[in-house]
Amino acid sequence: MTDIVVVVLNYKTPGLAVVAAQSAATAMAGFGGAIVLVDNDSPDDSFHRMQQGVQAASWPEHLEVQVLQSGHNGGFGAGNNFGIRAGLEICPTAEFVYILNPDAQVETGSIAALVTYLKTHPKVAIAGSWIYGEDGADHCSAFRFPGLASEFEASVRMGPFTKALKHYVLPLHVPAASGPVGWIVGASMLARTNVLNDIGLFDETFFLYFEETDLCLRAQRVGHEVHFVRESRVCHIGSVSTGMGSWKRTPSYWYESRWYYYSKNYGRAYAIAATMLNVCGTSLWRLRRLLERKPNTDANRFVRDMIVHDARALFRPTPDASIRAIGTRPETTLQTSVD
Repeated sequence: MTDIVVVVLNYKTPGLAVVAAQSAATAMAGFGGAIVLVDNDSPDDSFHRMQQGVQAASWPEHLEVQVLQSGHNGGFGAGNNFGIRAGLEICPTAEFVYILNPDAQVETGSIAALVTYLKTHPKVAIAGSWIYGEDGADHCSAFRFPGLASEFEASVRMGPFTKALKHYVLPLHVPAASGPVGWIVGASMLARTNVLNDIGLFDETFFLYFEETDLCLRAQRVGHEVHFVRESRVCHIGSVSTGMGSWKRTPSYWYESRWYYYSKNYGRAYAIAATMLNVCGTSLWRLRRLLERKPNTDANRFVRDMIVHDARALFRPTPDASIRAIGTRPETTLQTSVD
């Protein structure tokens, strides 16, 4: 029997997290392993509510289900790393690690579809699902890697530029067939344990955003592939814990993650060029918006905040946060579990 470690990372959405874990348990029929619900130091009673929810629910006898407290909110990557390490201590024979967002529900058969795909495609290290919303509308499930051309195309928002740069447009939306992509969203992601042990887990320097992009890039740089799998479907409410859809002003950690991704993987000159192209594209878009009297859909002070952040970051050393092996989870006095 193939063993899988499932990690559901919660931040202030305990009810949804338990439902997500239950959907994973149903989809784990035929697989062994563990389901780990991690509370990422929520400033409410999420941990105890998840404990109560897990105790009240019924679970397959062949699966180990635990609720853990990370003890520190280090972000999406750090919280999931904590869950991965804990899960692999519980089930060291796990061949795969499956990351599922707390505001997502995996369809029956969707985990099996990802496992089958990886078993029949040995070069694929990471696979992601077809994501859709509560209303049935498709969410963007796969992307190209961000770069200079995509920074300009995404910010200028003009048809002629998009047509000319069509091979650099970031969103791939829902690809017509399962196959290779740049990176897939972390809402539903299956990865080979041995590959994670080789390339490392999520880079914990990222607090939120760009961490799964970085992980997929690292996998591909050493010869692995990342694929989108149409046969795996997951319903995702989206941005419930982060509130991204309602941002009035972009939080500093988004700018920090963006700068770190570019400077870490391509160098500081590249990061500066990416910012300059974004500013140029956004300025052209704003001019067009004024001329055509279009509404402003950008977050307040987006360009100004990005320039200020990146100017300051330019004079700070780039963090050295390489992760080469899974290792063991850090000890914490708040690390409590319940079967």
